[in-house]
Amino acid sequence: MLITVSGPAGSGKSTLAASLADALDYEHVSGGDIFRDLAEERGMTPLELNKQAEEDEDIDRDLDRRLREIARERDEVILESRLAGWMAGDYADLKIWLSAPLEVRSERISQRENKPFEQAREETLERGESEAHRYKEYYNIAFDDLSIYDLSINTARWDPQGVLSLTLHAVQSYKETGDEGKTPITDVEYDL
Repeated sequence: MLITVSGPAGSGKSTLAASLADALDYEHVSGGDIFRDLAEERGMTPLELNKQAEEDEDIDRDLDRRLREIARERDEVILESRLAGWMAGDYADLKIWLSAPLEVRSERISQRENKPFEQAREETLERGESEAHRYKEYYNIAFDDLSIYDLSINTARWDPQGVLSLTLHAVQSYKETGDEGKTPITDVEYDL
């Protein structure tokens, strides 16, 4: 089974993906790890690469190409990134979307990155707008279109264990045979 975990920055993607992979004894592949590998390959920091990605679409496309290849070639994987659900497309068995209010996500990022709340909030807004613009331009993906996701969880409502429990219940209840609810991915330009 291939499961994707997607959502905006600070929504809890990495936390859920790691704990879900442990619980299911699956491999956890993080888009953030792939991005850091890309930065290292180019002799840059992730921040430098992120800035360059605003000018050089090949960076996003390289990351997304790698995500899509993993989805096509591997099984028993939790694939986690902002666009994992879209990039995995029809290869994914279950697509999970995580969200939380901006204030909550900004506070999490502030704590995680040891920076002032207002700075984290501003950077989170700017980064989200920049990424949403690029996703639309590159692939015709509306980042806020949640129609492809099988389960959407507001992670501000439950602690990490609660989010894991909800997700595990969905995974364990899933029956591939007779599944008539899979939303096909259409109109996405996988020109990677």
